[in-house]
Amino acid sequence: MAIRQLFQKNAPTPRRGGSVRSSFVETGDTVDIETEKGPFDDESKVPFLTVRTFFMAVLVSFGGLCFGYDTGQISGFLEMKDFLRNFADQRNPLGFSNVRSGLIVGMVMGALISGPVANIPAVGRKYSIVSWTIVFCVGVAVQIGSSPGHWYEIMIGRIIAGLAIGGLSVMVPAYQGESSPRHVRGAIVCCYQLFITIGILIANLINFGTKSIDNTASWRIPMGIGFLFAIVLGVGILFFPETPRHDYRNGKIDPAAASIAKFHGVSERHRVVKDQLVEMQEKLQMEIEGGEHPIWEIFTGPRMLYRVILGCIVQALQQLTGANYFFYYGTTVFASVGLSNSYVIQIILGAVNVGTTFPGLYFVEKFGRRKCLMIGAAWMFMCFMIFASLGQFALRNGDGTNNQTIG
Repeated sequence: MAIRQLFQKNAPTPRRGGSVRSSFVETGDTVDIETEKGPFDDESKVPFLTVRTFFMAVLVSFGGLCFGYDTGQISGFLEMKDFLRNFADQRNPLGFSNVRSGLIVGMVMGALISGPVANIPAVGRKYSIVSWTIVFCVGVAVQIGSSPGHWYEIMIGRIIAGLAIGGLSVMVPAYQGESSPRHVRGAIVCCYQLFITIGILIANLINFGTKSIDNTASWRIPMGIGFLFAIVLGVGILFFPETPRHDYRNGKIDPAAASIAKFHGVSERHRVVKDQLVEMQEKLQMEIEGGEHPIWEIFTGPRMLYRVILGCIVQALQQLTGANYFFYYGTTVFASVGLSNSYVIQIILGAVNVGTTFPGLYFVEKFGRRKCLMIGAAWMFMCFMIFASLGQFALRNGDGTNNQTIG
């Protein structure tokens, strides 16, 4: 109760029928907690990483595992005889292409609606993640239950699963960033990207194991395994608290302090708890004092247009590099040049993707984002030029045996 007594004057406690924002503005009370020691008299050393925080980072990153797994499995399906026999309608190639792109369509919609949903006080980040895992399981169930010849059922299932993945792609980093201690926050948020690459590799391995099955089990088994990752995430996160930031914004000061203490491995009277609450208070105060702004100010504000364009271009060009091309079509591409088992090459590609993520995380912290982005872009340009040049000038059409030695 001591924590609540110290912060209650400035806590954003909404009244019935009012919002956190309006109630905070109406009260306007502040307290100089920076100069008050209060009950925060614990100065013991803060652990670098607690077991609770480690398991939180791993568990919540299962959202990235769902993303990577669903991304990686479609490449193998495109070379499975039973899948092609049931869903690749040669008279309607556009329909079959929609099967592949359905996931992306759903992800766009899921990413757009996940933020507003998670800001609902009764939902928050925690139960938003739980909800998205349920949606993901529904999407997987629709795909598994698809009738032979009904490619649109697979497409609908992938759109539903994409909704969940889009939502998780927003909520997982948000939960990790709002819950983890500052000194390990960057590494923990990066776990999401690492688990995406691991998910792709797992999908490649499972596809390799089921490709020889000459019935629907060849693709239904890989699809069904996706349930496992979503269930682990959805059930596991129930044992973790809501993020401190979401609790604080909704007037739940004591739960916010308790969450901070648990993830830092300290008592609720530790000074780091006070520092985190002060930071939340200051940021929320700045947000309230800034007032409401129309959406178009992201283009008209000082240097905002430059920032928006820069951010959009970097993200768009990252997608347009074509890296995902190999994750979606790698098995087909490698088979087209005469490789006897393109699934093995896809596994190698997935393993390299996982392996290079570790030094990538280190280099980004060591040399900065901009330099690594420029060097990475130049390296990718060189590799794609080699790949395209070999495809244009060195491959011998109609003679797959000779093509295997190229490159």
